[in-house]
Amino acid sequence: MEATVQLLLLVAMALVVLLPLLWLVSTSLKGPGENIFHTPPQLLPHAPSLAAYGRLLQDTLILRYLVNSTVVSGFSVTANLLFCSLAAFPLARLPFSGRGLVLALVVATILIPFQVVMIPLYLVMVQLGLRNTYLALILPNAATAFGIFLLRQSFLAVPQELEEAAQMDGCTVLGRWWNVMIPAAKADLITLGVFVFIGTWSDFLWPLIILDDPVLYTLPLGLQQLSSSFSLDWRLVAAGAVVSMVPVLMLFTVVQGWILPSGTASGLKG
Repeated sequence: MEATVQLLLLVAMALVVLLPLLWLVSTSLKGPGENIFHTPPQLLPHAPSLAAYGRLLQDTLILRYLVNSTVVSGFSVTANLLFCSLAAFPLARLPFSGRGLVLALVVATILIPFQVVMIPLYLVMVQLGLRNTYLALILPNAATAFGIFLLRQSFLAVPQELEEAAQMDGCTVLGRWWNVMIPAAKADLITLGVFVFIGTWSDFLWPLIILDDPVLYTLPLGLQQLSSSFSLDWRLVAAGAVVSMVPVLMLFTVVQGWILPSGTASGLKG
């Protein structure tokens, strides 16, 4: 009985989460002659049509926005995985004076809201001549305190014997980082990559501040412009929102199997 109640609660919660998404997809598929504000609401379109998606491709820069977001998110993920793992390794495995203080300072930066640093960050980017460039979008996301802390905890869980065996085989410090820690932390690296990708993909405030060239707009900025330009055609806006969700859903579908196992277990298996 208890299991049945839990299952019903999970189904109800899933419906609450999925209903707005289904409504969004339904709106994007409704034809030009169909009332999207019908009372009572109609979830399923009478005559599904892809006209809104066709107009989205022809009349907007949605493909350009997709490319921009993909480039920025891809490089941000790559930089995070590299720099955060390089910073986390000495904090986890290399004894040095002041290691605890360094870790405390890194973790403390998580408490600083982005709104506090966005103006100094903007001034730095302008002085470097990076305004309206991909680098201005990538560099602020190149490393995160959360990523360093997450990977440090993952590296701490790796058995010391693995690192000692690699050291006996002649591995340097970087060799132990690459050959032992990275395979062992594979699941946590993928988890961090997903978090960074989603955060960068959906970031609106920083691109709004640093960009004024529509050709460089990322998807959140492009969708905001889309809703302003076509505010009377909610089918087009809904189609743009659906397109923006597809890459995130595809990414999670591909990597979800890697997120669940522990990093240590994946390292031992490899």
